Amino acid sequence: MNIGYYILYPIAYAFSLLPYKVLYCFSDFFFILVYHLIGYRRTIVKKNLTTSFPEKTDDEIKRIERDFYHWLCDYFVETLKLLSVSRSTLKKHFEFRNLELLEQYFDKGQSCAAMLGHYCNWEYLSATKIYFQRWEQKAVLGLIYHPLRNKTVDRLFFRLREHQGGEPIAKQDILRRLVALRRENRRTIFGYILDQSPKWENIHLWLPFMNHDTAVFTGAERITRKMQDAVVYVDLERPRRGLYVCTLHLITDRPQDLPPNELTRLSFEWLEKSIRRAPQYYLWTHNRWKRTHEEYDRLVNEGKLKAR
Repeated sequence: MNIGYYILYPIAYAFSLLPYKVLYCFSDFFFILVYHLIGYRRTIVKKNLTTSFPEKTDDEIKRIERDFYHWLCDYFVETLKLLSVSRSTLKKHFEFRNLELLEQYFDKGQSCAAMLGHYCNWEYLSATKIYFQRWEQKAVLGLIYHPLRNKTVDRLFFRLREHQGGEPIAKQDILRRLVALRRENRRTIFGYILDQSPKWENIHLWLPFMNHDTAVFTGAERITRKMQDAVVYVDLERPRRGLYVCTLHLITDRPQDLPPNELTRLSFEWLEKSIRRAPQYYLWTHNRWKRTHEEYDRLVNEGKLKAR
């Protein structure tokens, strides 16, 4: 029994019942703590920003950094709100554009895959099904995740991600679940997070991304090619505080016909466009570029890794 979860959940749920305006007041207070007093991961954030935007001045970097931390605190309270928010309220804070594209492919018998990054509030996508006109009850929204080390927090995030009808699926179970759903003749839309750092032995591809030579996962491409899904990019924007807009862009409806790694490359190009448009809404606290190509080559040359 996870005692920590049974202590944390009622506290988090009670907090989520507060109106958005009150939650943002808490966020402003958290910003002072996290940014000014604690300085949570500020060294990593500054390094990521300065190396990603060498053309920007110190003042511009500081402005992005400050705006990022303010948004990060908003992300925290907005995400907790998913534990209790009603559908009608959520639809006032999260808008979809071009969602009918998915339903058109569902109508034709083809499932879909969504490519996205840790940009804006990606957790709101767990409510995608409530925006469908015809497929809410029949389609399966797969929310792929990497289990957190803290089991209490992991279980809390699992709960909030399934609140609006999503199905959290551990990454090692993706293909097994997709095959099972296909046998049931179910349509699926699975979301794949692009910008995670693979372990050395899982590196299959390096791409230019945000002014870095970046090691990337290619698993999403391999799965979508195998399942022959239509693939969309999830373009998130934040026109103002309290409102997110999600626009779906078709990348391809025949991923199996693209050259190897092309789908991954195109997806990262889309993500970089989103980040450069409004960099303060990207999750800069992750040490994404801790693995370098030079170190990878050294390990291969020393026989500690097999070249991919």
